[in-house]
Amino acid sequence: MWSRRRGHLRPTVCGVEELRRRRREQEAALRKARREQQLVSKRLLREDAPEEAGEGCVAAILGEAEVQQFLRQAQRGTEEKEREGALVSLRRGLQHPETQQTFIQLEGSMRTLVGLLTSNQALLQLEAARCLHELSHSEQSTIAEACLPATSYLLTYLSGHSSDFIELCLYTLGNLIVESEAVRRQLLPQGIVPALAACIQSPHVAVLEALGYALSQLLQAKEAPEKIIPSILASTLPQHMLQMLQPGPKLNPGVAVEFAWCLHYIICSQVSNPLLIGHGALSTLGLLLLDLAGAVQRTEDAGLELLACPVLRCLSNLLTEAAVETVGGQMQLRDERVVAALFILLQFFFQKQPSLLPEGLWLLNNLTANSPSFCTSLLSLDLIEPLLQLLPVSNVVSVMVLTVLCNVAEKGPAYCQRLWPGPLLPTLLHTLAFSDTEVVGQSLELLHLLFLYQPEAVQVFLQQSGLQALERHQEEAQLQDRVYALRQTALQG
Repeated sequence: MWSRRRGHLRPTVCGVEELRRRRREQEAALRKARREQQLVSKRLLREDAPEEAGEGCVAAILGEAEVQQFLRQAQRGTEEKEREGALVSLRRGLQHPETQQTFIQLEGSMRTLVGLLTSNQALLQLEAARCLHELSHSEQSTIAEACLPATSYLLTYLSGHSSDFIELCLYTLGNLIVESEAVRRQLLPQGIVPALAACIQSPHVAVLEALGYALSQLLQAKEAPEKIIPSILASTLPQHMLQMLQPGPKLNPGVAVEFAWCLHYIICSQVSNPLLIGHGALSTLGLLLLDLAGAVQRTEDAGLELLACPVLRCLSNLLTEAAVETVGGQMQLRDERVVAALFILLQFFFQKQPSLLPEGLWLLNNLTANSPSFCTSLLSLDLIEPLLQLLPVSNVVSVMVLTVLCNVAEKGPAYCQRLWPGPLLPTLLHTLAFSDTEVVGQSLELLHLLFLYQPEAVQVFLQQSGLQALERHQEEAQLQDRVYALRQTALQG
């Protein structure tokens, strides 16, 4: 990965080794910041029957007496329909935080609900599970911990026959997992990882999507790298996750999105990325990248970015692993195909989802940082000008575009000759006028590389009032040493 040092240059003309050294120093911080961007969330399944959802059926906040009454009717009612109706009323009341607090403070309430969950009547089981699901959606960890007596049963029911019931249990577990460390501490010895691994064999898309959600919640726990991810990597889950990301007619976008995020969290943990690379993660993700590029050319479906984002992050992080060098053939793709596909996605993001441009540029940065062949592809496909067109989007995008160009220029005179002449120097004179220190600093480094490898650029820079552009920043503390060094190089050239 490419990076820059935040410290100042010495007030002297610096060579390429000095440039390389300071560009590497920020690498760990950048990678860590990317890894720590997570998506903790909760999901709620509500499938009220039309008669429940109709006008006049707004769920009311329940008091203690009403909660007791519904629990008593559900437990002791003489007819199954009456018992089921009581649980439906309770479940609707539990949509309110006030009712949830009343419920968990009521002695014996959870014991009664668990008793109904474990009854031999399917409809009562389902409604009891829906009540637990409403509770699991609470933002209060105390409510999640109040559900602890039910977790072992929810795990047991993952091996059942009803796909709807399994889906409900998975989403409920996923909600509880993310809210409370106490819940996770109980679920791990109860066998949540083997239970989830068994679910991945399900033929039902809804179950697989719910499984991906529950697993992603588990993987985001702060203790995951030490206590959770090693057992997941020791299971069959990683191979099956990669199968879910194989492009082809069986690829389901919803399922793929969930498991792509799961893979992202595993990769970010850095527990054993060489293992994932050995399982073919680079090859699978590279092919999926090509498939996504083809998809955006065929459709304007804005949902494609939901899958593109985690795929780009996974590839970017894996490319920083030393193991990539030893398995370079795993990708089984020509450099030009990867770069071309990535630019198709960048154009799609530019038009539809500019906030995702940094994700694609980060991958392009990692591809070009240590690979002359990917830099050659960038030049041979005439992609420098399209890259420069992204500069106005934002300062973040500008820095990353300039970073990629530094990767290319750093490869030596032959590469700088391909960058020159063209729109690059006028563009850099323009970016020197930016107020953002990061953008200006990156522009200075790219100019320095150009001057080192392409001396003709110095004269053109001087003729186009380049020194005046530099003078604007000579008093800025973060830039003045770099400005001085570049000015000296230009005058000596």
